[in-house]
Amino acid sequence: MARHVWVVCSTAFVAVLLFVACGASAHSSTAKPTTSTVPEDVVVQPTSFHNINTLTRIGDHFVGNLLGHLDKTLAVARAGTGRYPVGTIIQLVPVEAMVKRHAGYDAATHDWEFFSLDASAQGTKILTQGTTNVVNRFGGNCASCHEAAQQQFDLVCGKNHGCAPLPIGDSIIAALQKADPRPKQ
Repeated sequence: MARHVWVVCSTAFVAVLLFVACGASAHSSTAKPTTSTVPEDVVVQPTSFHNINTLTRIGDHFVGNLLGHLDKTLAVARAGTGRYPVGTIIQLVPVEAMVKRHAGYDAATHDWEFFSLDASAQGTKILTQGTTNVVNRFGGNCASCHEAAQQQFDLVCGKNHGCAPLPIGDSIIAALQKADPRPKQ
């Protein structure tokens, strides 16, 4: 009789273990992993900026991508409309730039960060960077000028994008671009 009780108890114990184990495994297989996704972003340093003539010319400005998404950047730039990928760099002149940061970086600037640069034969120094505090060579705030661009241009100014015209002509812009003192790497 004691042996029979022991068999019943041990069988019941094994059944409980199987039930718990099967229940736990079924529960854990439906549980979602708790991983957080960090948005892709770029770390911008003075060495991120090279002679603009090493970038790809699209119209009157130069584009590149600091994260290797050049094909996507060029597709948007050539189409003339659309949202640029993270890491895009756009320069009209050697001493100013805009870089596309991660989604959610700054809604007002469509996630662009603006840069005032010192470009010399020794390389680049970042004088100012940010979303609202960078002043261009004409004394205007970069963000306020670019915010005038129509929505489909992703805050990029162009001749017919809604931005105020620059106080210099195309020939002066071309001369500034050609005179970029940084070495062509």
